[in-house]
Amino acid sequence: MKKLAMTEYGKRRQQLMQAIGNDGVAILPAASEKIRNRDSEYLYRQDSDFYYLTGFNEPEAVLVLIPGREAGVSILFCRDRDPLMETWHGRRAGQEGAVQQYGMDQAFSFGELDQVMPGLLDGRQTIYFTLGVLPDFDGRLNGWVNNLKARERRGAVAPSMVSGLDVLVHEMRLFKSDAELEIMREACAISAGAHRRAMTICRPGLYEYQLEAELQHEFIHHGARVPAYNSIVGSGENACILHYTENDRQMCDGDLVLIDAGCELDNYAADITRTFPVNGVFSPEQRALYSLVLKAQEQAIATIRPGNPWTSFHDAAIRTLTEGLVDLGILSGDVDQLIKDEAYRPFYMHGTGHWLGMDVHDVGNHKVNGEWRKFEPGMVLTVEPGLYIAPDNTDVEEKWRGIGIRIEDNVLVTAEGCEILTSAAEKDPEAIEALMKGQDWS
Repeated sequence: MKKLAMTEYGKRRQQLMQAIGNDGVAILPAASEKIRNRDSEYLYRQDSDFYYLTGFNEPEAVLVLIPGREAGVSILFCRDRDPLMETWHGRRAGQEGAVQQYGMDQAFSFGELDQVMPGLLDGRQTIYFTLGVLPDFDGRLNGWVNNLKARERRGAVAPSMVSGLDVLVHEMRLFKSDAELEIMREACAISAGAHRRAMTICRPGLYEYQLEAELQHEFIHHGARVPAYNSIVGSGENACILHYTENDRQMCDGDLVLIDAGCELDNYAADITRTFPVNGVFSPEQRALYSLVLKAQEQAIATIRPGNPWTSFHDAAIRTLTEGLVDLGILSGDVDQLIKDEAYRPFYMHGTGHWLGMDVHDVGNHKVNGEWRKFEPGMVLTVEPGLYIAPDNTDVEEKWRGIGIRIEDNVLVTAEGCEILTSAAEKDPEAIEALMKGQDWS
């Protein structure tokens, strides 16, 4: 599996420390383990901000960054090596590994956190920390500050301010480096292959979860052990449920199936949606709506270039979809007025995309100083228009009802315009039918 070099994490820590300055200290705890049921845990997934700065994938850890500190600026509190626990639950880096493998200047036992932290905070003016994520940890931080305040007569100096660490880290995460993009391209390639595999396997009579199994096989076979989010495999009317994840219906001849799925590789997500006919051939109504969504996506992607505002691609998709719905007779009236009245919302009720990175709905402000953010090179986003004609919508002809379509790609903003990272997954209706025509159902 591809992984970022440890030097990449070191560069990020240095960049962050330049932002907080020599009067500040940054504190970031690792994610906690999550209980699935009784004494069984979910597969551990590190907090994205913590992993972004460390590449360290263990719980019970805290990163502390102290610019200008002579004894070392990058400090990690982590679990001790423990042969018995490692026999049961897997290897640990320990303090020696934190320094030698992860590039930390200094490491302490996690059990020493309350003892050591007040001394590390002494004399710093501002603590950079994200409040409200781990309430118990918020209390510990307050205790360290109070410890210093109680010793002020003996010369201790407690920090006087707390500033949001997430504001700084999330702005950094919004812009992807070449190394990050190499990982994301690989995640997109694996995910595109999974969608193509699902198309070639699909046939009437299979269950949605059988297509989900094919996706999962392709992810793991290529080194991506987990999906970036719960895979959506919605056939027939289920495609009209935006976050459908039951994936338990038997697919029928004449259905469309909507698959929204992507893998996670070294904690970076891919996010692809494709919609295709279960029997390999679009009906006239399915093709008409599908072609409209595809056109809307193409128009939206055409707006993604440096200098255009965040809203540009959503506005383009809405206009194209509304015009198309009028042409098909599903809506009637003046297009501008219909857009103003949001007459499209019964059929298209979500945004056209979101930032993508270590989280599938990734971090990054959409507005800066009250203005919509403009696209810049290095940003990655999804473009995912859709149409969903509810099965019980009696305002439209019956032939349209129960059809749900979404087409989603991952797009990198470049200096010249944009690059579609997920183009290996077929989306042209002719290409989809051609791919599915070669199926072996024996």
